[in-house]
Order: sequence, then C-alpha cells, then structure tokens
Amino acid sequence: MDAHSRGRADETGPADQWVLNQQTGNDALRPNHSAGESSGPSRAPRRSGGRGEFVTPHSEVPSQRTRRPSPNGRGHESPDARRGRRQPKSRRRKALLVSGGVMAFVIVAGSAGAYALYQKLNGNLDTVDVGDAGSKNVASDGPLNILIIGTDKRTGEGNEGYGDKGSTGHADTNILFHVSADRTNATAMSIPRDLMTDIPDCATKQADGSQKVVPGSQNVRFNVSLGQEGRDPGCTMRTVQKITGLSVNHFMMVDFNAVKTLSTAVGGVKVCLDKAVKDPDSHLDLPAGESTVEGEDALAFVRTRHSFGNQSDLDRIEVQQQFIGSMIRRMKSDDTLTDPGKLYDLADAATRALTVDSGIGSIKKLTSLGQELGRIDTKNITFVTMPVKDNPAEPTPVTVVVDPRKSQQLFALMRSDTSLTGVKKKEQAAKSKREAVLEGSRAEAADIRVDVLNGGDLAGAASATVAWLQGEQGVPQAANKANAPAKIEKTTLAYAPDQADRARTLADIMGLPATALKQGAAGTGLQAMVLTLGADYEGVGVPLTGSAEAPEDMQRASADKAECAK
Repeated sequence: MDAHSRGRADETGPADQWVLNQQTGNDALRPNHSAGESSGPSRAPRRSGGRGEFVTPHSEVPSQRTRRPSPNGRGHESPDARRGRRQPKSRRRKALLVSGGVMAFVIVAGSAGAYALYQKLNGNLDTVDVGDAGSKNVASDGPLNILIIGTDKRTGEGNEGYGDKGSTGHADTNILFHVSADRTNATAMSIPRDLMTDIPDCATKQADGSQKVVPGSQNVRFNVSLGQEGRDPGCTMRTVQKITGLSVNHFMMVDFNAVKTLSTAVGGVKVCLDKAVKDPDSHLDLPAGESTVEGEDALAFVRTRHSFGNQSDLDRIEVQQQFIGSMIRRMKSDDTLTDPGKLYDLADAATRALTVDSGIGSIKKLTSLGQELGRIDTKNITFVTMPVKDNPAEPTPVTVVVDPRKSQQLFALMRSDTSLTGVKKKEQAAKSKREAVLEGSRAEAADIRVDVLNGGDLAGAASATVAWLQGEQGVPQAANKANAPAKIEKTTLAYAPDQADRARTLADIMGLPATALKQGAAGTGLQAMVLTLGADYEGVGVPLTGSAEAPEDMQRASADKAECAK
C-alpha cells in the first residue's frame, strides 16, 4: 500500500505518519504497534518502487486504518468515528502558500505535531536579527506586512554556472505581502530590482553580537539594499518602509535552490506559454501551451528575461507572478494536501530554503503565522507591481523610478488596508462615514484658529503647513507649535463642539478623512483647534484621505486564475 492511499484512508496528518528512528537518525513512517510487529530494534524504511512507497526489512507497513488511541486518551475510535469528526473539505483545503513555498509554514504547521520532526524542521531554519526593523510579535490585531526576498546568491549544488558565482546575494526578486487586518484578503506587490531609490542608514548585528551602522546610499538600485556594504535583510525592510510608508513586520528570504527544491517537492508546477520559448541564457526550452516544470526548468522559467514581452525586468516580474500563482494552486490541491510523502518533502524543502527574521524564527512561530495567513481565500490574493516609469536621467533607460502619482495611490490603498478585490465597497463605506461626520455648515477660512504640531517623520512639516495655510489657503490664524510630545501614525484634528464648522472647513482644505477629526467634550476650553501631523503626512497640499481607487492601467493578476506568459 503506497503513501497516497494511506494518507487518504483516514485523513491522517503528516505528524502521525513520520517519526525519528533513534537507531538510524533517519525519518521513518510510524509503525503500527497493534499489528504484532517485532519488539526488536526498528530500522529506517527504504524506498522501493514508486515515489512515496516504503518497505521495512522485517515487515510490511500496516494500513493506517487500524485503530489508534484517540487524541484525548479516552480509548479507541474506529475509522468511521474519525471520519465523522472530519472538517468540511472547504476548510481542509484552505491552505495558503505564497511565493513558491516561501510561506510553506502552513504545511509545516501540519507536520510539527511530532516532536522529532518538529526538531528536525526547526533545525533547518536560518534566522537573522533585524533589530527594530521588524516585529517581535508573530501576529497582531492589525494589518500584516511580510517582505519576501529572492536573492541571486549562487551557493548550492548546480548553481555555480549562473554567473557571478561569488555574489553575496542581492535583493533580486522582492514582494511586499500585505495581509488585511481581518485576514480576508492580501495584496502582493512586486518591487523591481532595478528601481532607483535611496537606501537609509541601517543598523546590522555582527557575528560577535556588536552592532554596525551601514551608511545609507542615494540614487542606487533597490537590489543593493541587501548584500552590498554588508547590508542584511533589515536594510531592505527599512528601504521598503521609506518608499511606501508601510511598516514591514517580517521578512522571508530564499535563494536559487528554493525554486528548484520546492517545485520538485510538489511534483512540478504547471505553466503556460503563449508561444514556444528557447532561451540560450536561462536554458529555458518549452513548447507553446501548457507544460509542467520542476527543478532546473522551474528556475529557468522564473529567471528568463529575454523570452517574454519587451524582455525587461518588469515582464519577468509578471512571469514570476504567474508561476507563484500556479504554485499556490498546486500546493493547496488535494494531490498535495492528502499526500504524506509530498507534505514531508515540501516541509523539509521549505524550511531548508528559508531564512527569516528572529521574530518568526521557529516552527512554532511560523505555525502561528501560518494559521493567520491560512484564513485568506486564494481568490482574494491580488498580485500587483509597484507603479514605476523609465528613469528620466538615462538617455536609454535601463532602470526605473517610482511613478509619484500612481504609486502614492497604491500605497495609500495599502496603508488604509483597502483590498484591491473590494475597492468599490470600501470606497462607498468610507464615503458614507465621511458624509456622516462632516455633514453640516462650514465657516470661513479666515475664522479658523488652529495650532499645528509635527508628530510625523517629515522635518519642518509644521512650519511648512502653517506657511501654506497662511499664504495660499487664507488661514491667517494658523500657528506653528513645533514638535508634538510624541510621534503618531495618523494625522488628527482636535476641536471643541462649538468649533465643528471650522473643523469641517479645515478638513476640506487639508483633505482629512473623517477618522482624523476628534471632537472633545463641551467646555474643553480649546481656544484654537489642534492639528497634529502624523507619519501619514506627505507634504503641503497632499490630501490625507488616500485614494479609494486603484491606479489606472496598473498591472495586476489574481492568484486564483491561470494565465499564459506572452
């Protein structure tokens, strides 16, 4: 009986299938002690015949249909009783795996019940302490941002021939995975490696425990935020936060080997080509139509940049998104989730491939995070690419820069936790709320008296805003009160009930959302309203409401739909 049929017999999880053989140090399928097997030393199984089929030297591996003690220790249950306790199929299949197995901790979560296997997988993980660049908490009540980094590091068997074999590994493929606070949807935003940007100063932890600050760089490629000058993934996280205004909670990093081992572990990933491709650089050689790729072919598919579209890195990003979407669908399929052999191979390959921050640096923590992410339906995962345009400083552009208008629209949507699959619904709800709070009379701008404080990160924000209000908006009674007592994330406007008409006018001028207005109790004695600028403040004249619509012509794809690369 092979592993496929054993797994389906009673939905036995991977934790029940595998144990560590203490005599050999190898992982083995759990023997059935009720079948009268020998009491002598156990031996590691050897693989025989097809994939997933194991035999032992002295006995057959008995069927998993035999009775086992119930989990609560109160006797035995028949297979029929266990089947009666099964969860609906829709819940069993609600597994989320993103970026070709980078988030394969959902599978790991199913495998971590056996202590020996837990220890083995835990030992596979590599961790990096990124200090205050990340979060020490595995999950929180709010939105969650995870930076997925694919490096171009050439270490590993068979990777030396990919050029620059001595590379320390740069941020070659980058996806900021934003998960909504209610865990119903996610936006996976790809960041081009050839994006020209500024990299902030970065504190890195050295091997001896000391700290070294790597100086920032201006107008350089995004990919050198990792590896160059000794920068670690925390530097890449800080760079993303500087660009988007989104706090990055965690990172997950893999190299070339991950694509090869994970695609092989799931039995191949289905891809589709609009035309046949034969690329001498990446060695990709596939016919038009559907193909299943794994190992070297899978790596060639995601690496090629001369086979699709305009042969740019942006076209390669779209191909990678299609591959990742197909990988997700493959991993959540019944063929994977009910196959103990595939589950074990996937968990082992995923944890070997991963380097993560210390905040999620154990199987237990990854399991907790996986449970959070497992609540997302694949149809509500949207892939997008950061809106960019050709670098105007180059006669023949080979790099890109952030598109200031379109990118700010997308960043605002992500900061406001708006799903790209439900923008219209969010827009209507926000509009309704705004109308309810701001409905009423307006005062003249000249009658507004407001004190402005800077509680954000933009130096001189309060003085610049006051100058703008006085000089261009007709608010002569605006006063600069310098820095706020503490930093705040969101801009607020505090006012007394008898100042509501002036608060509405200032909200119109500043573009404040309804949530920014904080009305105090009657008799608070506020002689002037108090406007405290937060981290969301981006400059004079920039509305703080954020767009409720996605940018026009923005590239996007759904993780739930198959597309052919063109």
